[in-house]
Amino acid sequence: MYFIRGACLCFAFLGFQHMMAQENFTGLFQPKIAVNYEVSDNYKHNFSIAQRNYFYQNEVFGITTRQIDLVHFSNLKVKDDQSIALGIQYRIRENFEVDKLNELRFTQQYNITHKPRNVRFGHRFRAQQRITSALTVHRFRYRFAIDFPLSGEQLDVGEPYLIVNTEALLSVARTKLPQYDQRISANIGWLVAPKTKLQAGLQYRIEDYTHQTRFEFFIHTNLIVAL
Repeated sequence: MYFIRGACLCFAFLGFQHMMAQENFTGLFQPKIAVNYEVSDNYKHNFSIAQRNYFYQNEVFGITTRQIDLVHFSNLKVKDDQSIALGIQYRIRENFEVDKLNELRFTQQYNITHKPRNVRFGHRFRAQQRITSALTVHRFRYRFAIDFPLSGEQLDVGEPYLIVNTEALLSVARTKLPQYDQRISANIGWLVAPKTKLQAGLQYRIEDYTHQTRFEFFIHTNLIVAL
């Protein structure tokens, strides 16, 4: 376990040094708190709040807030390994960057998982409508994820687990060229209590890679509580 932590920190440091040498590179830190409420065995709600902050921008280190996201999802399990969900999100950005707009976002989601042993494979499909006062952007997303416990065959309280995923995104709007993005993430989590998880991870984003490519490096922390 200590070797895995050390290797992750080493790769993260070397990777960050390499990414800083790229043009159009931004570093961000995003803490998030999520609460899951199970209405029944097949239906649950998810509420979350996240704050996204710059820590590296325009070749300068410094902490400044970029936005706050308020999110709600309603999730319905249609089969043991499949679910559908509807989401609504409000992004507060005008308060922190005067040249940006607040955003209302709607999400439609289909998720399928497969767990042959102690490793779970997940496929997530999303369609989103990102609405601002200036433009509506339609975004389509596909994410492939793998997660598994790092100690034993099943996850017990106090034990860690690993989540890795990659996601492809396509954004289209009437007055803009299509935008293609790719995201790669790795997170280590701990089941700190029967209904509480703590996660920390890294994400690398390649934005608009067919036109004006931008690179973003995220540090994520997540606290997830089930009621």
